[in-house]
Amino acid sequence: MPIDATRVESPGWWLQRLGKRLLDERADSFVEGERIVGLDTLQAYAEGRPPLPYIPGVDPREVKEWMHDARTNWVSLVIDSPTERMGVDGFRFGNSKDKDAEDGSDAKPAKSSKAADEEANRIWQENSMDSDSDLVHYGAMSQRRAFVLVEKGDDGRPVLTHETPRQMIVEHAQGNRRKLAAGLKLWRDDWTGQTRATLWLPDRIYDFTTKSNNPVFGTRAATLKQWDAVILPNSPDGSRTNELGQVPIVPFVNRRNRRPEGFAEHEDILAIQNRINVSLINLIAAMKYGAFRQRWAAGLEVDEDPVTGEKIQPFQLDIRKLWTVGDSEAKFGEFAATDLKPYIAAVESAVQDLAAISRTPPHYLLGQVVNVSGDALKAAETGLVSKVRDRQRAFGESWENVMRLAFKVLGDESKATAWDAETVWRDPESRSISELADAAVKKKAADVPWRQRMEDMGYTPSQIDRMEVDRAADALNAQAAMEAAAPPAAPPGAAPDNRPVIGRGKAPDVALAA
Repeated sequence: MPIDATRVESPGWWLQRLGKRLLDERADSFVEGERIVGLDTLQAYAEGRPPLPYIPGVDPREVKEWMHDARTNWVSLVIDSPTERMGVDGFRFGNSKDKDAEDGSDAKPAKSSKAADEEANRIWQENSMDSDSDLVHYGAMSQRRAFVLVEKGDDGRPVLTHETPRQMIVEHAQGNRRKLAAGLKLWRDDWTGQTRATLWLPDRIYDFTTKSNNPVFGTRAATLKQWDAVILPNSPDGSRTNELGQVPIVPFVNRRNRRPEGFAEHEDILAIQNRINVSLINLIAAMKYGAFRQRWAAGLEVDEDPVTGEKIQPFQLDIRKLWTVGDSEAKFGEFAATDLKPYIAAVESAVQDLAAISRTPPHYLLGQVVNVSGDALKAAETGLVSKVRDRQRAFGESWENVMRLAFKVLGDESKATAWDAETVWRDPESRSISELADAAVKKKAADVPWRQRMEDMGYTPSQIDRMEVDRAADALNAQAAMEAAAPPAAPPGAAPDNRPVIGRGKAPDVALAA
């Protein structure tokens, strides 16, 4: 049955609106004469598949063959460098009180801060987010944004799923960038051979399906004839209640300051990558056709092939042979080889521009690290570390929203509204073990708590918890050993033992009897 798309904010209206935006964003577009690359182009560059450069006078098929050898994917390094330094170690919740408890009701007290931290870590581990969080960070940096879908599993526990902008899109409420009005996921179902779509609204969830491999969304279509509601036993009209009361999708937007919908990490260096590719192709052409010293000879009589009539080469290049001619007037010479240094300098200059704009350490790109001090390396990585910390601030807020949604799935309203939650990030700066230990000793002198010192040394919350148990066990064992080594206590009412104690370097308190 055709789906109505005329009524504003109806399920069909949202399907048409969000579906068109999702498909349009994959292709390149032009805004005021400027080309805005789409998600397909961004993905091609990230995977090392840039467009072939145009080289005058060279067959495009030959350029394509050379590209396999000349291609150097600097774009991938620009994305990987900050991603590999963004690790989530855990979450920290403040000591917020239960709202119902503050009102004096008989509600159960809220979980303690430590219990909330442990529950958040359990949710994190259950969903394999130690590895999948890297996919979220990389996806946001390479595709402008990524998403995490929070749902209730069959066992009632939260299920966190990484989603890509090629399949998912959201729209915020009018005038409110912090509240989502709708979310849509569009994907190909390989099992049934159909295209599926799921629409999330704050109150309802709708499922749609179509047999079309490449669905098209028109801007003025009154009905979506190719789409049908998914009929299930528990949802005869293809919809079900949204128990969370909000769109359960959390966007991770990269570089929102450059563009509200996100800006990829390599989006402003694509032209530099193209320039590097052209320089490398020219370098290979010069190496292939101009680097060899061409020989020439004058005053020679060259024989012809009696069958073909073509000139016969009188000499073959061979280090073991000597060239001789009978004519004393003959001359030999060679042309100078093409100088490859300008081509190499052009590549290095473009790479330096790429390093400056992307704030990637130069030694990552050029590999020129010889007798460089640790302070110099840290100074070279300052830009990268600052960039990572900036991304951590933005992504940290998104991870905290994910955890609040997860607690809402569990029915813990106090933690679902815990605005004092904090994401614990791994230190993005490179530090040696001795530096961390020295800093911990100085922080101890400044009365910094033990757990905070261990966190600053790079240990995860789980490791710190185990260390705390081990510290308590060590303290009990040490106390038991001291009590075992102490002399037995005198019985009640016995006179104190005033016998002198004689030891090395200690004078007796009383004179010994003769």
